[in-house]
Formats: sequence, structure tokens, C-alpha cells
Amino acid sequence: MTDDVRVLLVDDQDLVRSGLRRILRRRAGFLIVAECADGAGVPEALAEHDVDVIVMDLRMKHVDGIEATRRLRATSDHPPVLALTTFDDDDLLSGALRAGAAGFILKDSPAEDLIRAVRTVAMGESWLDPTVTARVLTTYRNAVAPNTSRVEALTSREHDVLQAIGRGLTNAEIAAALFISEVTVKSHIGRIFAKLGLRDRSAAIVYAFDHGIVAPDNPVA
Repeated sequence: MTDDVRVLLVDDQDLVRSGLRRILRRRAGFLIVAECADGAGVPEALAEHDVDVIVMDLRMKHVDGIEATRRLRATSDHPPVLALTTFDDDDLLSGALRAGAAGFILKDSPAEDLIRAVRTVAMGESWLDPTVTARVLTTYRNAVAPNTSRVEALTSREHDVLQAIGRGLTNAEIAAALFISEVTVKSHIGRIFAKLGLRDRSAAIVYAFDHGIVAPDNPVA
């Protein structure tokens, strides 16, 4: 058994996949189990390999990353998707979130950020590239129905957890900051999502910004 994060790379450029392989090396705790040059190949790759996270390019010729992510979301069980793109395009990145991606990162990000992003998303959490997060969240919220659930429904501890999610903290970081276990953090998150009608962490981050729980100038990891 291995503790390596098992990664599926999906990008139509061989050079990009080669670069990702050099960054996501086994000695850094990653194992590239499969590669696809188009989103159409993702279901077959998942059927043949155990995958912890999919690193998915958004711009591909046949089945692009947004459509491939949308198709995955329609299945009962699938690994989380980290959207990867060279394009600083708010609509494109917002579309990836609406399709069900757990986060996004630009291809020109530092290697350290990519490593953190892949590992964070593999853990079932979110990663939003801080260089474009504020703009993308604005586009995202304008494209979805407003959430009318009231923050007053949260307990003080649930409020603290939501604030931490909005700041981009992982479950482990939230647990350390609040002196509680990760299991307790997960329980709080489940109740927060249920009370506020939130689908995922991306929606929770938007909610936290919209309701003043996190200030717009606070960084999101």
C-alpha cells in the first residue's frame, strides 16, 4: 500500500503533462497513475486506475475540462477535480466551479503552489488561486441563484469554522486553529452546508465573502 497521492493528468499538450510530471514527482509524495489528452478519456482512465485527484486542463479540442467535470459530477462517485489553465478568464474559471471542480490554479503558478493545490484538493478540500479569486467569485455568484439562508442559524463555533473555510484553511489547519479534532471540523462543515444549503466549499467561500464573514481583502489559499 502506498501513501502517495494518485494523480490523473488530463491535458492535450504533451509538453504540459511532462512539466506536471516533473513537478508532481514521487519523492514529493505523488504518483501519476494515468494521463489523458482529452476529457473524453477520463471515464476509461478512472475505470482502470484508483485516482485521488484529477488535474484537468480546461481548454481541450473535443471534450473540454468543464464538460468532463460536469459529466463526472453526474456520476455517483468520482475523485475531486483541480482545474488547470493558462487563461486568466473569469468566466472560464467560474464555469469550472459551477461544473463541480474543487478548485482552480493557473499554469504559470509557482511549483510549490501547484503541489499544495493538488494535495489540498486530493484531501477533499478546495483551492482557489489567490491571484484571481475575488474576480472569479464575483462571476461565480452572478451566475448562480442567491442563497437566502441566514447566517444566524449557525452556532458560534460553526461561524468560526465557516470563517476559516472562507480564509482558505484546510480541515487540519482549522482543527489546529480552533483546538478541535479534524473529525469535529468535518461534522461542523456538514452542519454548515445543511443549514445554509451550500453544495461545496467553493459555495461556502462565496457565502462567507457575501455575508461579511471574511473581508474581501483577506487572502484565500
